Amino acid sequence: MEQTYFRKGFGLKKALKPLIDAEYHSALLERVRARGYTDTFGDVTVRLAQEFGFCYGVDRAVDYAYETVHEFPAKRIFLSGEIIHNPHVNHRMTDMGIHFIYPTAKGRFDFSHVTADDVVIIPAFGVTLHDFDTLKKTGCILVDTTCGSVLHVWKRVESYARDGYTAVIHGKYTHEESRATASQVNKHEGGTYLIVRDMSEAMLVCDYIARRAGHMTRQGFIEHFRAKSSDGFDPDRDLARIGVANQTTMLANESIAIGMKIHEAMVERYSAEYAKANYRSFGTICSATQERQDAVAEMMKDPPDLMLVIGGYNSSNTNHLAHLCRQHTRTFHIQDASCIDVGTGRIRHKPELNPEAAEVEEEEWLPEGPFQLGITAGASTPNNKIGEALTRVLQIRGIELEPATAE
Repeated sequence: MEQTYFRKGFGLKKALKPLIDAEYHSALLERVRARGYTDTFGDVTVRLAQEFGFCYGVDRAVDYAYETVHEFPAKRIFLSGEIIHNPHVNHRMTDMGIHFIYPTAKGRFDFSHVTADDVVIIPAFGVTLHDFDTLKKTGCILVDTTCGSVLHVWKRVESYARDGYTAVIHGKYTHEESRATASQVNKHEGGTYLIVRDMSEAMLVCDYIARRAGHMTRQGFIEHFRAKSSDGFDPDRDLARIGVANQTTMLANESIAIGMKIHEAMVERYSAEYAKANYRSFGTICSATQERQDAVAEMMKDPPDLMLVIGGYNSSNTNHLAHLCRQHTRTFHIQDASCIDVGTGRIRHKPELNPEAAEVEEEEWLPEGPFQLGITAGASTPNNKIGEALTRVLQIRGIELEPATAE
């Protein structure tokens, strides 16, 4: 019987490595990294965060996409959503002949045109149980690039549902990963979930649990969380036993703090003994997300004059890196090097954590005289795009690069 499910690639990683390296490598970044993550170009001192850019899960997803194209040259290849949240990488997938299937505003996919003769790549975020089952029924070949850190969260959420706990997930309810994670409760009859966006929304839950003054009514709670909870969610019934989890790219410290607040609310409403038996919290923080946030926190102990954060505007982990930096120094979150106009010296950037925030354009954004430029990038940003952005900054300052390092 023909194998139709692949999760470990096709053994082509070594053969394709030169091609992938050539497309995503940056000699300029390697120079800065080799010099202790700090280098000087003219009057600009460049400081790189010690962890930035592609993480293992993203590397793996990109590798498998390239392997899939080479393994099945005669088949139609589809991608469920985006491989990762980086426009350059996704454009490259299109150039390679991969067809994107985008979800509706409610996160639903239409796979009706996929046949048994096709190949579908599952992105690093994963897909919902419903979508996975739908794809399996088509008989198509599935190449699963779901990140191992995401799978770890899924196992926790499934265990909560199995044991009768509601999974309270810190994440964005419209994000592919959070939808896929929440769907894991459906492996067990009666499984329930609730998704909270941030501490502010989590406190609505805590106030309701503890029955604090001014807490939401039952109906008000149901209406507020209708799109962010399992069907038929009843806060009076489903908040009695809770297990916390998170979308892997959220702010790690906030995820931990949300869990602690929920535990405190259960103690307040019931007792410490009750909370001990009916509250669960397991480590579901992605190590790569944590490492990149920790690296920024370390850099901000002695913040540079200006911080450049590079990555997709719809990349959750990139947005959170920018948010952390803004608390300490002037920060510009740009999608890629094209946001920096060498001719005019202007920069386009996203100024807020709010995913709906529009780009703004600024002139004279670089300091006069010598300055320190800090750089980090989201886990889905390739090195060549980081290097191109740095090159444009140096070009605005009239700094020429050696041919070996010019991007």
